[in-house]
Amino acid sequence: MPTKDPVVRTDPAASPAGAPASAGRLSAGRRAPAVLVVPATVAAVFALLPLGYLAVRSLERGPGFAWSVVADERTAQLLGRSLGLAAVVVTACLFLGVSLAWLTVRTSLPGARVWSVLVTMPLAVPSYVAAFAWLSAFPELAGFPGAALALTLVSFPYVYLPVTAALRGTDPAQEEVSRSLGLGPLRTFLRVTLPQIRPAAAGGAVLVALYVLSDFGAVSLMRYDTFTRGIYTSYRASFDRTPAAALSVVLVVMTVALVAAEARTRGRAGHARTGTGTARPAVPTPLGRWRVPALAWCSAVTAVAVVIPLGTLGYWLAVGNSATWDPAGLLDIAGTTLGIAAAGAALTTLLALPVGVIAARHRGRTAHLLEQSAYAGHALPGITVALSLVFFAVRYAEPLYQELPLLVCAYAVLFLPVAVAATRSAVLQAPPVLEDVARSLGRSPLRVLREVTVPLAAPGVAAGAALTFVVCMKELPATLLLRPTGMDTLATRLWTETGTGSFAAAAPYAATLILLAAVPSYLLGRHRT
Repeated sequence: MPTKDPVVRTDPAASPAGAPASAGRLSAGRRAPAVLVVPATVAAVFALLPLGYLAVRSLERGPGFAWSVVADERTAQLLGRSLGLAAVVVTACLFLGVSLAWLTVRTSLPGARVWSVLVTMPLAVPSYVAAFAWLSAFPELAGFPGAALALTLVSFPYVYLPVTAALRGTDPAQEEVSRSLGLGPLRTFLRVTLPQIRPAAAGGAVLVALYVLSDFGAVSLMRYDTFTRGIYTSYRASFDRTPAAALSVVLVVMTVALVAAEARTRGRAGHARTGTGTARPAVPTPLGRWRVPALAWCSAVTAVAVVIPLGTLGYWLAVGNSATWDPAGLLDIAGTTLGIAAAGAALTTLLALPVGVIAARHRGRTAHLLEQSAYAGHALPGITVALSLVFFAVRYAEPLYQELPLLVCAYAVLFLPVAVAATRSAVLQAPPVLEDVARSLGRSPLRVLREVTVPLAAPGVAAGAALTFVVCMKELPATLLLRPTGMDTLATRLWTETGTGSFAAAAPYAATLILLAAVPSYLLGRHRT
């Protein structure tokens, strides 16, 4: 009877000196090939482009002025508020994502396949739509509670999806051995399962933290001051961009610190099978008397994350007199949104592939630097990334100014970490011994990448591309600044109508945006089942 291949703990220090790089050992000492380093460097430079703009702008009036902005009491307040919001949202998302992933993958939860799809649906709800839905129903939530609630409910799938993939990719035999030795489900989870899913959970937590730090729509609607709102206010209040650039530099430092902390929690080890990866399914853990509470928990999360926002939109569609339906115009804007999001997802995935492979397979300063560089733009507000690209286009590439390629490039800078995290997680699940065998047979690094690494990681990379497609559709600040004259997306039209108080007129665009984003979100959830 076929059995599942064992999981090998891929710790570079575990192999004896002189042993060949096999049995899942990572490339700790081997340099990454040029076929990966060169495109990964291009991606890193691309992601770091906004930092060049910030350096020029923040030092325009001298280091002393920039430091006075950074050291100001108002900056310290924004720092505390941003970090506090991020900490609460990340903690809540870890609890939601890990608990739901374990229930849907490792237990006898009734309807697990259906719940796996439903809990990914919040990916289709933009943060500003969620904030609007809750604020219109409960005005007293304005401020920190509302911002934390809205951001948590749209962000926890960033943890759920990678943890689900990790649970399906790890060997359940270790958990079965633990239970056979007398350890209960909780101790088995803490001592066996949790260490195996920790890299995936940590990567998802970083994405959530960066998403919170860079969010503009939800915090603006909830009237809660964070760095992004402070930077936007600074840009709007004065023609002097130096204060806003100095505040953005603080966000970059916070991003680097978060990525470095995640790398330390991840450690030097990974998990991969030594064989083909053909797996027998894990034996579900019986829920027993906990079945009803588990179903109630899944139902409650789905209700507050999906049903309430959709119900609010349904209300405005039903009773709003200002909702003027223009099917032709709505269809045209929807097509534009899909096209731009697809182009952004394709470019982002292409740039992320070499970075993700290096991050998963190689260790050292170069690998860490390339990975951390890819995260640089994600914590920057979309308005800062947009202005940096305008700065670059006007001075060095004027034909691109107010053209579609510039907006696609902004999406790539903003969402490169989403694709990098998915790629890295997918490559970590693939057995590196197969790549070692291919190299020992004389295959070049490019052929190994094309014929072994990419096919093995393709499902995870595709999932990352779908996730990137969703977030590109929902992006707002950069789209507002960089879209060509006369072009609208669903997000920009929704924001325009909401800004004038025409909530019913905004409802058709919000509903269409959620409907379109729900398709890849559904496929992501189905891919995990």
